[in-house]
Amino acid sequence: MDPLYFVFLAALVTALATGLGPLPLAIWRTMSPKAVSICNGIAAGLMIAASFSLLQEGYQLDPIRTILGLVGGFVFIAISHRIMERHEDFHIGAIQGADAIKMLMIVGIMTLHSAAEGIGVGVAYAGEDNLGQFITAAIAVHNIPEGLAIALVLVPRGAKVWQAVGWSIFSSLPQPLLAVPAFMFVTFFTPFLPVGLGLAAGAMIWMTLSELVPEALENATSPMIASAVTMAIAGMMVFELLLRTI
Repeated sequence: MDPLYFVFLAALVTALATGLGPLPLAIWRTMSPKAVSICNGIAAGLMIAASFSLLQEGYQLDPIRTILGLVGGFVFIAISHRIMERHEDFHIGAIQGADAIKMLMIVGIMTLHSAAEGIGVGVAYAGEDNLGQFITAAIAVHNIPEGLAIALVLVPRGAKVWQAVGWSIFSSLPQPLLAVPAFMFVTFFTPFLPVGLGLAAGAMIWMTLSELVPEALENATSPMIASAVTMAIAGMMVFELLLRTI
């Protein structure tokens, strides 16, 4: 098989894996306000864990570019949020207002995150023989809880589970789209990888602390949300540890 097709298909698998994340929510037909708050707490924990994983990876590549990306991600998402807040009639389907803005932000942030991962896949396949396969498998498995994080924000706000699956896969489409160019022009794309990792992490951290955690505290106690966030971070870390030992 042509290496370009192989790289594209490998990255496409990682994107499709994100769609598995929302499936557990298919058994939840209704959610109480407290359950919605706990979902926000779990999503916050997953995003924080993913953010620090991105920062660690970027820091190993280039600390300065990662830090610049982190600050850039914060500035970008803060400005974007302020612009969207001015449009009170903003809606996604039947969902409008603040909930629609949060839905758009979580999908947008995860799409930014996926762009960095797509470059990572392409760069990995241009390197050592087995590195590409390992990175593909790692990202594919890692994308499942990220798809869950997206669903935990979308579903409680009125989105159907199948819509959450679609948006999760959509957010990961930059992976197959950017993996091939990164594979072909690895010298050009490699310097942008730590910047992209920092950008995604900065945006995710801002979204978590500005939106998800405060909203989670509206209908649940702070110890309950702190427990949900901490256990989600621990679960993500165990997930990644198991992945590394396989």
